[in-house]
Amino acid sequence: MAFDYIQAALAARRKNTLFRQVTTLDSAVGALIEIDGQHYLNFSSNDYLGMRQSSAVMQGWIDGIGQFGGGSGASPLVTGHTQAHQALQDSLAQGLEREAVLLFNSGFAANQAVCQALFQPQPSMLTGIRDSYILADKLMHASLLDGAMSCDATLRRFAHNDCTHLHTQLSKIRGAESHSQVPGGDVLVVTEGVFSMDGDQAPLTDLSALSKQHDAWLMVDDAHGFGVLGDTGMGSLEKAGLNEKEAPILMATFGKAVGTAGAFVAGSQDLIDYLTNFAKHYIYSTAMPPAQAVATLASLQAIQQSDQRALLQENIELFRQLAKSAGLPLSPSITAIQPIIVGCPKEVIALSHRLRKMGLWVSAIRSPTVPKGTDRLRITLSASHHKQDIQALVDGLTLALRELVSDN
Repeated sequence: MAFDYIQAALAARRKNTLFRQVTTLDSAVGALIEIDGQHYLNFSSNDYLGMRQSSAVMQGWIDGIGQFGGGSGASPLVTGHTQAHQALQDSLAQGLEREAVLLFNSGFAANQAVCQALFQPQPSMLTGIRDSYILADKLMHASLLDGAMSCDATLRRFAHNDCTHLHTQLSKIRGAESHSQVPGGDVLVVTEGVFSMDGDQAPLTDLSALSKQHDAWLMVDDAHGFGVLGDTGMGSLEKAGLNEKEAPILMATFGKAVGTAGAFVAGSQDLIDYLTNFAKHYIYSTAMPPAQAVATLASLQAIQQSDQRALLQENIELFRQLAKSAGLPLSPSITAIQPIIVGCPKEVIALSHRLRKMGLWVSAIRSPTVPKGTDRLRITLSASHHKQDIQALVDGLTLALRELVSDN
């Protein structure tokens, strides 16, 4: 029977408590969500600054729809690229101090586009070129790893945030090339600004220096840092003070702190021109709706003028202070992502269900999203949370963990 493995694969997921299902929200207002008529404090949203329902974003959508309609109507290279898209790209390039920016419909598409476009063979380059490499942090997002495995580069992974291990890998690659008669291939080092499941941050300055030392490019996926970190909210590279030469490729998304959707790649004009000509995810996809670009630019401008980033930081500090006092098992993260590592899929599901009964929505994250044995509650904090919300979360976690220990 064709595709008879489907039922077996699903059965295995259910047996191992790894089966995934979609949760349908009835409504979402601020930090509250409604599901099946029940209301919960939401601690699982990536809307770190509470921007998706801000007046700036809502008005941006209204203005954009009024001017351009509901969609773009075509791919960017046909007739889908409007003044709204260009204004967003120009503003990002200026704020990021990069020569140019290219918009994508998602971070997943952007990461795949970079890998596949940079590491596809060009007709003039097919003879006498050694293998090229993507060296990715062990905990890189699935979108980047999937893109790396589907392109013509060799994927190698270095231990999480381990510059010594990366240096060893780079030295082996360049050392092998020095004994060859064939010119060396290209090397792309890839990391995240803020890691999506652990909330820790990459040692970007050291990674940049290593990459430069070994004639490699550094790419940073800053989906969870952009909008939050840096003096003006431009993200992890702004915080680290790295320019375009020190970190040639930046990818970030609008669906987290910015509160809209879509993504971008920023870099040199040559890089963006190359992606425009060779990135299939850009060339063959309908452009994001112009209204989305208008709303995104409005959100970025509002973030600059608001105190949302300061409010988020206060909430992060409050949570960590209260959790430490309560004896909760904290991670080292000082970002909005605050995981509580449990280690067992059944136990983390049980904890998540206990919290829901208390009116607290905290997602359980299991493998393969995270490595086996690191199943966790992934708490995400927002500027939308009130102080009493965070106290309720800590109280609920304390009680749920106590009950779990008692049951075992």
